[in-house]
Amino acid sequence: MLHTLIVGLGRSGQGLHAPSLAKARAAAPDLFAPGPILGYDPLHERADGIHVVDSPEEAARLYPPERTVVHLCTPPRLRVEMLGHLADLGYRRIIVEKPLALDLVELAGIARLRRSRGLDLNVATPWSASSLTRRLVAVRRSGVFGGLRAITVVQNKPRFTRSLESTSHPTAFDVEVPHALAAAVSLAGDADVVSADLWDMNVERLRMPGLGGARVELAHRSGTLTRIESDLTCPTRERRIVLEFDTAVLTGHYPCSEADHTAQLSVTVAGREPARSVFPDDALTALLRSCYGRYSRPWGGGDLPAQIEAVRLLAEAKRLCASTTVAREVDSAVGA
Repeated sequence: MLHTLIVGLGRSGQGLHAPSLAKARAAAPDLFAPGPILGYDPLHERADGIHVVDSPEEAARLYPPERTVVHLCTPPRLRVEMLGHLADLGYRRIIVEKPLALDLVELAGIARLRRSRGLDLNVATPWSASSLTRRLVAVRRSGVFGGLRAITVVQNKPRFTRSLESTSHPTAFDVEVPHALAAAVSLAGDADVVSADLWDMNVERLRMPGLGGARVELAHRSGTLTRIESDLTCPTRERRIVLEFDTAVLTGHYPCSEADHTAQLSVTVAGREPARSVFPDDALTALLRSCYGRYSRPWGGGDLPAQIEAVRLLAEAKRLCASTTVAREVDSAVGA
């Protein structure tokens, strides 16, 4: 049975992980040790349903680190230093909020810590544990509709307020896109970035560079093409994924918020009536139950390859966007 320490009590830690943990604890009490969830955040002195401690050292005195799972929900730029601190205290089982890293330098730092300190890391990308994703992967593996030709993901939601209040996500690539990249890699394998684009968010007279939305196109080595678009200025919410096979088109809709944990899947085959199913899909709760189940064994063996590939693709997309921006600025200066 495992204890819990949440490091970072902002939107992710207090708003997403804590409620999902409560549901996971109720559904699988044999995985969780009795006692309150511990939380640490120098910016938050209290949190509903969480025993807030003054330091990770205090948490280590209250619950043994070797029997505690850490949910690392700090902004990505603070992860490497905090991972090292937690490792020094004896923590090894750590669930990291997405994205795992913002660039390859941070990813290398995390990889070194993981190897040298024996960290068992999992990344909180709920789409990897989603019922919808599992159904899509099962269809792809079955080959019932032939080869997978293309994947299209649309992730739209208004994110003006959080972008104004927080700098934890420096670009639109770091908000919704990691979910889609991990799912695309799970469905079609490793890929290369073909093109990428990033645009600004404008609120009245305020402009926030790179936070309006992002687009990335991938060519998978399996032959599948993927297009991901995330618009953080859209007035409506939508998380849609479309898989185009040789003989069918599958359209899935992920839940858009914690207000409703229901997914939908439609299957369209030429000459037949479309088939539609609606089913529960509380992906983060399912992910946490899965992680704690693995962590309850001597070595959980978290599966990181898809997450590492997603970080590599994100880094390449950002590099392409930076190169394009520089080229535009040069062209503009030459033209002037």
